[in-house]
Amino acid sequence: MDDAAPDLMSLPDDLPIPADDGGAGHLAGTLLPAVPLPATDGSTVDLAARSRKQPMVVFAYPRTGRPGDAPLVPDWDDIPGARGCTSEVCSFRDLAADFAAIGAAVCGLSTQDMAYQREAVERLALPYPLLSDADLELATAIGLPTMEIAGVTLLKRLTMILAEGRIDTVIYPVFPPDRAAAEAMALLTER
Repeated sequence: MDDAAPDLMSLPDDLPIPADDGGAGHLAGTLLPAVPLPATDGSTVDLAARSRKQPMVVFAYPRTGRPGDAPLVPDWDDIPGARGCTSEVCSFRDLAADFAAIGAAVCGLSTQDMAYQREAVERLALPYPLLSDADLELATAIGLPTMEIAGVTLLKRLTMILAEGRIDTVIYPVFPPDRAAAEAMALLTER
């Protein structure tokens, strides 16, 4: 194995495309439950309450990487939908002002703990909070699609547009991950 840290922003040309396994087919139209989630900005976010105040884009992802850290498993890049979380969160960072201009809040969501997520927010200069569902409360309550890798439960990559306390639109599967923000923006501006 190469000792050089992988470039977390680059996506391999042969990145496997995730298939639609139907895991998110039930989500559009779902009324969100009141599940408070810790956020990297120090707040607690209840997506049901917050989306009643303004439209939201919430993107779920398996886990961001850290430069120099090994992935959970050596074949991480071969798992459809696993690789690309860092480039995805940065795609939302790069369009954050555009989402704000149309009145939509943005949040990322993973099962990673707050310390891990705070490091990512700082290192990647993210202008929006990341939410932690480390206890899988929201994932269980609404049936978010998950995957088990190396004994760890991770969220599968999807994007939800929330409005009036409901999941209005779901993009699943998301591919390529670095285009997730542009795809969500296109859906919001088509309305």
